[in-house]
Amino acid sequence: MRITGDEVVGVNPKVNNLIRSYHQAAHDIIWVVDSGIMVAPGTLARSVDALVGLPSSAANRPRRQIGLVHHVPFAFSSGGGKLGSRLEEAFLNTNHAKMYIALNTIAVDSCVVGKSNLWRRSDVKRVNGSEKPILDAAHGGSQTGERGLAAFARFLAEDNMIARSLWHELGQRHDLSCDVVRNAVGHMTLSDYVWRRVRWVRVRKHMVLAATLLEPFTESIVLGLIGAASLRYLTGLSAWILLLIHFVSIVLIDLDIYASLAGHPLPTILRWQFMGAWAARELLALPIWMLAMLGSEVEWRGKKYQVLRNGEAKRVSGSGIGTSPWFRWGRQKDLEQYEPANTHVED
Repeated sequence: MRITGDEVVGVNPKVNNLIRSYHQAAHDIIWVVDSGIMVAPGTLARSVDALVGLPSSAANRPRRQIGLVHHVPFAFSSGGGKLGSRLEEAFLNTNHAKMYIALNTIAVDSCVVGKSNLWRRSDVKRVNGSEKPILDAAHGGSQTGERGLAAFARFLAEDNMIARSLWHELGQRHDLSCDVVRNAVGHMTLSDYVWRRVRWVRVRKHMVLAATLLEPFTESIVLGLIGAASLRYLTGLSAWILLLIHFVSIVLIDLDIYASLAGHPLPTILRWQFMGAWAARELLALPIWMLAMLGSEVEWRGKKYQVLRNGEAKRVSGSGIGTSPWFRWGRQKDLEQYEPANTHVED
């Protein structure tokens, strides 16, 4: 059965689009996959195995129940060579993948994006996004008030909030599947890329402020400048030599990450194009972060929102942020390609 059309339960358009399918689903395990995601045969079976886990008698030691299984995306550009598409591809296949895998390996807190997630509807029905631990969670306890998927429609980053709620409210953990999912990056202009990054930094700063403040120090340019200045003071070596060693090391690491995700090295024919996008992405990272920290309004699917405390959001009037002609160029044409879907159910 294919279900199309949305049902408005909050400000989040993705949740509104999912809510009918969520209620119609016949089984407990829900797989939420973005439309631009493609997976290899067997991905779902392996993901379910990871979610269900080993029987407790087979485990070597007691472990927290897995409440969510997610996947690392490998992006490929389908944007016809548009600069924004190339930047997004370079970002997802290097810096994003590097930090995403590292944070989930350390696993001191939830870190999930919603490209491809599996979770149990019976678990999500018990949480509400408050992140307050449920005292009797192990015995089926739940939060009071509105719960379930509809409760997360008040957030823009519903994927991360569902994951955080399972982690903090139910005491569950997450698991990265061994599969890498392929993420088609569509027609993105430079403006699209910039405001997409701004949007999610602004959402994150209202959810995890401390981590967002530390983000620039994970970027190659800021980290390289601080490291080169410090080592020059300690060793007397030329800062330029230290910077050269730093950036060569970063490039080699990022190319290795790309090869690990893709299953093959970066093709020679794409090398200079990809490296140009990589360099532009690195140079833009700090200016985009600074721009994002100066405001709390974001645009998503042509609508304008104000991000509130804890990542909640409300609709605000206006045609959107980024009204400069340079930033807005090329966006209206892309938006006009989409028409509202008719609401109907097909068997």
